[in-house]
Amino acid sequence: MGVQGPRTSPTWIQLIILLCLCDWSAAQLSYSISEEVNKATVVGNLAKDLNLNVQELESRDLRIVSEYSQKYFDVNFRTGSLFVYERIDREQVCPDTVECSLKIQALLSNPINLHRIEVNVLDINDNAPAFIEASYIFNISESSLPGERYLLPIAVDADIGSNSVKSYKLSQNEYFSLDVQSGGESSVSAELVIQKALDRERQSVIKLTLTAVDGGKPSRSGTLQIVINVIDANDNTPTFSNSLYKARVNENAPFGTKVIQLNASDLDDGLNGKLIYSFIKRGKIDPLDLFSMNPGTGEITVKGHLDYEENAAYDIRIQAKDKGTPSRSVHGKMLIEVIDVNDNTPDIVMTSLMSPVKEDAEFGTVVALVTVNDKDGGNNGLTNCKIVGSVPFKLKSNYKNYYSLIVDGDIDRERASEYNVTIVATDEGTPPLSSTTVITVHVSDVNDNAPRFAGPIMNVYVKENSLVGATIYTITAVDPDVEENAKITYSSLDGGSKGIPITSVVNINSETGDIVILQSFNYEELNTFQFKVQATDAGVPPLSSNVTVNVFILDENDNSPGILSPYSEHGSVNSENIPYSAEAGYFVAKIRAVDSDSGYNALLSYHITEPKGNNLFRIGTSTGEIRTKRRMSDNDLKTHPLVVLVSDNGEPSLSATVSIDVVVVENTGDIQTPFRHVPVKEESFSDLNLYLLIAIASVSVIFLLSLISLIAVKCHRTDSDFSRYGAPMITTHPDGSWSYSKSTQQYDVCFSSDTLKSDVVVFPTPFPPVDAELISINGGDTYMTQTLPNKVRHVENNHFPYFI
Repeated sequence: MGVQGPRTSPTWIQLIILLCLCDWSAAQLSYSISEEVNKATVVGNLAKDLNLNVQELESRDLRIVSEYSQKYFDVNFRTGSLFVYERIDREQVCPDTVECSLKIQALLSNPINLHRIEVNVLDINDNAPAFIEASYIFNISESSLPGERYLLPIAVDADIGSNSVKSYKLSQNEYFSLDVQSGGESSVSAELVIQKALDRERQSVIKLTLTAVDGGKPSRSGTLQIVINVIDANDNTPTFSNSLYKARVNENAPFGTKVIQLNASDLDDGLNGKLIYSFIKRGKIDPLDLFSMNPGTGEITVKGHLDYEENAAYDIRIQAKDKGTPSRSVHGKMLIEVIDVNDNTPDIVMTSLMSPVKEDAEFGTVVALVTVNDKDGGNNGLTNCKIVGSVPFKLKSNYKNYYSLIVDGDIDRERASEYNVTIVATDEGTPPLSSTTVITVHVSDVNDNAPRFAGPIMNVYVKENSLVGATIYTITAVDPDVEENAKITYSSLDGGSKGIPITSVVNINSETGDIVILQSFNYEELNTFQFKVQATDAGVPPLSSNVTVNVFILDENDNSPGILSPYSEHGSVNSENIPYSAEAGYFVAKIRAVDSDSGYNALLSYHITEPKGNNLFRIGTSTGEIRTKRRMSDNDLKTHPLVVLVSDNGEPSLSATVSIDVVVVENTGDIQTPFRHVPVKEESFSDLNLYLLIAIASVSVIFLLSLISLIAVKCHRTDSDFSRYGAPMITTHPDGSWSYSKSTQQYDVCFSSDTLKSDVVVFPTPFPPVDAELISINGGDTYMTQTLPNKVRHVENNHFPYFI
């Protein structure tokens, strides 16, 4: 039969990882084998006894584990046999015990099964009996009568049972015989018996050989030389009152505690009848190490430390000897039973630990193997084991005092990265003793958390004309996992907003989350776009989450005002005629301009930069209307060149100029301008004022209807990411203006009162507000408010500029 050689054992951590991956069970097998057998001797067919195919042994990684320092057994994977791996010396493994068994475990993986195996080691006769002394001397009086007995030393044999000492033999002689007494399975003693009266004058010294023979096959023996000195005199032997003395004493009894009082008598008088008590040393145990005897009274007291766990009882030989010449003695037996007290705390031993344990470990996963031992006997040695505190683990009893620490709750590394499991073992003694140990179980991370953004939507603001390659925002996601499971990469999802491929507009740094623009934006062409960013961790499998990024492009003042027809910008001269008889406030001309920017960048103001002719003219800063300040005089020039500067309110401000020559004519018939109107006093109410009021009222009604329609439409829109409107509100002001506002927008409608014509100005807010401001601008009698950012466009409708 081929025998597989020793295999390299895995480390404990690898072994316990296998234990924790699957369920396991416990069972027990029993084998017997003789000590000192050769290596590779088959103990039993483990595969057959475990109902396993031989092919499964290696695939399931069968291991033989034990708590011994030496590896006594191993398994042959080819035959499934359990064989002896190292020499077994029963006397070394189980000294001074009757029964000897080695307890090992067979561990299978996938799934894990644990089988307890008990191998009984049978004794062989490999030790010969031996006496402690090389020789033994007896002093026996010649007056000793036949039948007197003398206790002989016993031989010691390390073997047990039938291999221990079974009989004694005495060499051939005419005076003494041997009486062999059996006191049980392991107790055989011999006494020297006088067969014939001694005659000192005939033979003063008798030498005998005592042979101890064990019961082995073949038997072994040992000898002791006995020297008998034949002495004359004392002819009465002392006697004990009891053939067997029994006593009980608690272990750990204080020194000096009385154990028993011996009593012996001698019929002789004087010194021949005065007794001296003593112990007889037999074998390896010397009673004087533990007990003290008063030689005069026979009182025995405790002298040494008694430990039930070391020895539960002491079989002691005692002697009473008189002071005669020669002295006579008697020997007796005394059995001292040691009573166990609960003086040993349970010992908690962690034989293996699987750490760390994954946070998604299933219920019942084995984390550690625990053994509890108590050296005490009876109830003092029975233990109960439990876990103290609230932890997601519990102890499962496997076999007697063997336990498994298993998972019994949900484990979340993000909540607790390690657990200190406190195990308390308590015995059933009175009072009970307990011991505590703490097992630290580390929790390893699994990828069970996806990256998280601060919110589902992020708003990013960038100025138009920003440099290509500029970082406009750093997007960040957090992952409560650790290491690779928390390593996040960022990417943009396919698609774009408003038909624009997102990869042509922005780039996202996969590691830092920096959003870099790939082109310069023009607010007048594109004011907002949207894309999605995905954050993905490096776990297995990877987890991800998305966030929608809204990019709002902020307007820059990059467009100058443009002068509208019929006037040309600076570089050409425009001409207007007024009559000499024009009154103060006479309408000369109206300059109209537009700015393609938005908000303040498109809010225009008008100024005369080169006023001549004694300040005869003024211009409305917000309306662009040029009027006379006073009546003409003879000292005034006939031609008045004016340069009108149109400026926006951006930072920095941009402007445009237009040149107008105002010519004073004598007759009104010379004025060809179709838009010229006869000046009227502002306090008079003419038909023109009535027409203007009707026109204003019409425009106002139309505007209100438009606002109401807009509110109704937008309140029912749900498909746009930018549709976040609150309840609209329209407010009228004492100056005749209206304000229309919502949660994200505000429209202000204002009228100019410095002319017979009126301007309607509306400022909406299309973006989520960055910084909301309320601005008041006084241009003549015109009052305007707006909330930034906004967009302004000019639409010419007759003489009413309409800002949207």
